[in-house]
Amino acid sequence: MQKHAKRRSPTFAELFTPKLVTILREGYGWRDLRADAIAGLTVAIVALPLSMAIAIGSGLSPDKGLYTAVIGGFLISALGGSRFQIGGPAGAFIVLIASVVERHGYDGLVLATMMAGLIMMAVGFLRLGTYIKYIPLPVLVGFTAGIAVIIFASQAKELLGLDIPNEPAALWPKIKAIIANAHTLNPLAVGLSILAIAIILGLRRYRPKWPGLLIAVAVTAALTALFGLEVATIGSRFGGVPSTLPAPHLPVFDLAKMRAVLPDAIAIALLGSIESLLSAVVADGMTGRRHRSNCELVAQGTANIAAVAFGGMCVTGTIARTATNIRAGAIGPISGILHALYVLLFMAVAAPLARYIPLACLGAVLAVVAWNMAEKEEFVGLLRSSWGDAGILMATFLLTIFEDVTIAIATGVTLGAFQFLHRMAEAVEIEAGTPLVIDDMPDTNGARPPIYDPQVSPNGDVIVYRISGAFFFGATAAVGTVLDRIGEHPKRFILDFTDVPLVDTTAAKALERFVHKLTSSGTRVYIAGARRSVIRSLLLAGLRKPAVRYVSSVQDARAHARA
Repeated sequence: MQKHAKRRSPTFAELFTPKLVTILREGYGWRDLRADAIAGLTVAIVALPLSMAIAIGSGLSPDKGLYTAVIGGFLISALGGSRFQIGGPAGAFIVLIASVVERHGYDGLVLATMMAGLIMMAVGFLRLGTYIKYIPLPVLVGFTAGIAVIIFASQAKELLGLDIPNEPAALWPKIKAIIANAHTLNPLAVGLSILAIAIILGLRRYRPKWPGLLIAVAVTAALTALFGLEVATIGSRFGGVPSTLPAPHLPVFDLAKMRAVLPDAIAIALLGSIESLLSAVVADGMTGRRHRSNCELVAQGTANIAAVAFGGMCVTGTIARTATNIRAGAIGPISGILHALYVLLFMAVAAPLARYIPLACLGAVLAVVAWNMAEKEEFVGLLRSSWGDAGILMATFLLTIFEDVTIAIATGVTLGAFQFLHRMAEAVEIEAGTPLVIDDMPDTNGARPPIYDPQVSPNGDVIVYRISGAFFFGATAAVGTVLDRIGEHPKRFILDFTDVPLVDTTAAKALERFVHKLTSSGTRVYIAGARRSVIRSLLLAGLRKPAVRYVSSVQDARAHARA
């Protein structure tokens, strides 16, 4: 019998070599550079208005969004583990950033983001990135829909042109502030908002290849400048956009401040990891490629530290811009690097024009982003799927809206874990007997053997029980109840473990107590068909000879019993 070669574990270099290096090793020519240059320009056109809108929606100035797109976007593409990932400010962070800035100021956000970057790098180097995939779908859909609702609510001020001096970050106080200041509604701002949304949606339907976001911003900015419309603009509120990057600078931190922002740092690291790896998975699905999750997390951590050092904000991989990059014909990470350079070029050349961009238009951009973020079909489908999935979905959704993103994700994952354990426990079956104790058993061609009929057993002193499924702590009570119902103890007791993939400590100890009760009354116990990993767990629990004999099959156990 030929032995299978042992699978080699990937080396450190294989796990953490950026995809940029891989692309260059494969051979990169002028045709590839031309394709990446066009794709990068396409993404930059999308990223320009989004970066400013997300920064403003987060309670920051628009330049911080542009700095993030340049520094963060460059490093994520240069160091990341995905060929097509585009990094930048993300709508998913708006709620979290606004909350941190409200409680700790911008310096607190810088510290929390740097700590989050270190956490993400540690998670990547410890090779824990693959565990992000175990977050259940109802949790992802729930918190994404919740964030979409909050983003939309946060833009009501700009969409309606309301005058709210100190807008709260939390949803319910925000709604109260909007209602209290409804009398300050600006019809011109409402008109520009409607016009921007109409342009974006109209071009998306009739001219999908045109840059709808940028055209909407350009048209509304031109109208505002030409007619001198009395609406809030980037210039009137923020004084415009700088034409160069600032020098790297870090504020002074102390230990008390680090302890205060630690929960926010964990939240940023968790949300950034989920968002970036989810975006990389989407890119893999669109291209057939495979990303390096741990390398991607290290790059994300590095990019977050660098982005705030240059006056930016949290950065992550973005699904919409990554998908745009792929559809535009990108070849590799150079398109993402060029996208960052294009944004920097815009700052150098067109920064004075940005002062005319109306905030109502940027609010319209984020309103469309929020509508696209909410996975409406997935949300309704999960509500209809099962009570368990619907409960996890609604718990995550409502906690995201009214409490906190971190609490929402933690609660959703915990509920999802309990639901999984419950389903696994229900899947475990225990059946009394099997035809394998009969010498003339018919061939089942590998199919599951039928349930044993004790009336045809040639020997009533032998009892066979078959356990199917993962035998773990969640199933221990159910299996133990069945075993404890055995009245008179037979001379020979056979446990068929052929269909048991794993046994945990709790289940093994429960089985050890049951076997001890059988052997005390003179019963000989056989465990048949167990895998090596299962036998190892049982041995550690004390199930050894002479109390138990391990055999390869129920037939062998039957032969031992006869002997």
